[in-house]
Amino acid sequence: MHAAVFLDRDGVINENRADYVKSWEEFAFLPGVFDALCRLAESDLSIIVASNQSAVGRGLVSRDELDTINRTMVDRIHKEGGRIDAVLYCPHRPDENCTCRKPRPGLLLQAAKRFDLNLARSCLVGDAVSDVAAGLAAGCRPILVLTGRGNEELVRLRADGYDGYRVATDLKEAVDWILDNCH
Repeated sequence: MHAAVFLDRDGVINENRADYVKSWEEFAFLPGVFDALCRLAESDLSIIVASNQSAVGRGLVSRDELDTINRTMVDRIHKEGGRIDAVLYCPHRPDENCTCRKPRPGLLLQAAKRFDLNLARSCLVGDAVSDVAAGLAAGCRPILVLTGRGNEELVRLRADGYDGYRVATDLKEAVDWILDNCH
């Protein structure tokens, strides 16, 4: 069993949009993401995007369009020298009460089984309370980045008494910590 880095997508890799990313034209990489992913790609860690994508369940984007967005993102990251080994997403709305939507750990547990991962040695990077909660529930080491919704979500994490997570300015700083601590 080996370790992985789970990455939320919106707010970690690309800019968050209040109205959801519904097409490739609306997708904008955050500054420094390519450099961070290039460094991470040199490690033996699996790199897996695990993302809530309720825009599908809300009827705002089709699964085919979302798959196109994700495939184009992965291709661009590879072209820049980075690597994404898999993209997993929950298409459900929050009210559907599924097990794969973060803060539940379903996506991470699916990945662990599918890719023979040691979750205790793995990290999750996200910009929301739901990411931190999913990482903790799965036994991963969560890292909250302050990009995307991170600053507002840090206030919520502190108010709700969460502990057991790290805070990083952005994906680059998170990757620095991961490469020193998650092997």
